[in-house]
Amino acid sequence: MMAPRAIRAIFGVLLCVAGFILARNTPVRQTTVIVNADGCRIVTDVVDAGDDATRGSVVLLHGLAANKKIMSYLAQAFALQNLRVFVPDLPGHGRTQGPFSFSGSEACTASFVRQLIARRAIDPARTILAGHSMGGAIAVLVAARIPVAGVIAISPAPMSPARGIPVFMLPFANPPPTPPNTLAISASWEPRAIRDSARDLIAGDAAATGKYMFVPHATHVSVLFDRRVARASQQWAAQALHLAPAAGQLPSSQVLAGALAGFVGILLLAGPFLDEALGATAGQQSASQGERGKPASQSKLSAETPPAPSALRPLVEIALCSLLAAVLLQFVNPLRVTRVFEGDYLAGFLVLLGVLLLALHHRQIRSALHVSATSLLAAGFVALVLHLLIIGWFDLTISEAWLTPARWARFPALFFAALPYHVAEEFLLGPPAARSGKARLALALLFRLIAWGGILAGIFLLHSSEILLVLLAPYFALFCVLQGAGMAVVRKDTGSPLATALFGAILLAGFCLVVFPIT
Repeated sequence: MMAPRAIRAIFGVLLCVAGFILARNTPVRQTTVIVNADGCRIVTDVVDAGDDATRGSVVLLHGLAANKKIMSYLAQAFALQNLRVFVPDLPGHGRTQGPFSFSGSEACTASFVRQLIARRAIDPARTILAGHSMGGAIAVLVAARIPVAGVIAISPAPMSPARGIPVFMLPFANPPPTPPNTLAISASWEPRAIRDSARDLIAGDAAATGKYMFVPHATHVSVLFDRRVARASQQWAAQALHLAPAAGQLPSSQVLAGALAGFVGILLLAGPFLDEALGATAGQQSASQGERGKPASQSKLSAETPPAPSALRPLVEIALCSLLAAVLLQFVNPLRVTRVFEGDYLAGFLVLLGVLLLALHHRQIRSALHVSATSLLAAGFVALVLHLLIIGWFDLTISEAWLTPARWARFPALFFAALPYHVAEEFLLGPPAARSGKARLALALLFRLIAWGGILAGIFLLHSSEILLVLLAPYFALFCVLQGAGMAVVRKDTGSPLATALFGAILLAGFCLVVFPIT
């Protein structure tokens, strides 16, 4: 009878193969070019149906912490109308080098559109400016200066404090009047401020030619893959460009399905991979120490001297240290030199929080930091392999996640910033034998939730303006769950809190470099 681990591995491989086949089967033609526009070197995908006799153009802009590849579903929807779609990576995102700033992205987009007009790649009278989130706001701003046939703003970033949004949180201020022929779209499951701001675009004189669309049961991200949004965008483009009223074909959702299937497959393979790589290493160490009769994890656990602390004291310590770290960041951020947009704030917060927690427990931690180099190397190796597998998969299918040289150069700084907190967290959780695996993971997530409260206090009470951290909170929550599950396997197989912390810090540093723009 086949072992459960083998069945899991086979199923994971099959999911990866099926996901690859689904994700790579697209009905459109895509070419990647670099557009030089007033000093902005914009890496751009040009998407069309393969017919040179296109009936118009669309410039499609992604949101903050996103990239051109995640806009592929909407790009295909326009291309299937026989429109040529230009999808740029804005500065500091995807394949386009930084620096990133909101004003710089707006200026580069305007220069990008003017360059396309100058090269006669687009005719402004036959062009739609479309965008999501930050890109939706930029589309409105640029269309106010460069007249085009129409605008589609999907969940546009707020540009006015009229809805109770503090001025310091607005990416753009003093917006111009809404351009004619603007379609504003918002989703039900996104912040109310975004919904209200989208509705406000279509008010007053803009209501005569514009339209507001509300999408039920959709999130800020799911709108990018929503058939209702794609259909409405096609219809608005047809109306603005005076195309035949016949509805265009909608693209298949198989790319998204394939990307998710492969991701699940990699997660299924991750557990056996960690057990094999780390279990073998720990077993060799135990054997060399004359402990062949015991499992490696048991012998390691028996060496754990500090008992598991009560849950209350660590929670109070993390809460107080998080608030203190948020206050200290108002005066100095040691990681600002990394120039990672708002990621430097998170890194600075983590290093301050970690150092404060380590200082509180320096005696206990120092006495338990004895660990073999083999365990550390093995934990670092498997963390890098997992990181490369996951970002490579997403880069291949749905989002440009592969790190560029500029991002890799920042990896060591973010890694060493994240390491102190992960070391402190491992010791605050105590030995694995003291709590069940689920209880230990739940407590670790509670630690991070309290720490996140300190970050929110810095944003909303101290006006740190790091609003991207709020927008990315759901993705950090998912990451923490998956990272915590992997760290539990590493701790079980190596028995080393330091190796586990190193594994977690590598994954977090890599994740931050994927989601934060480069400034």
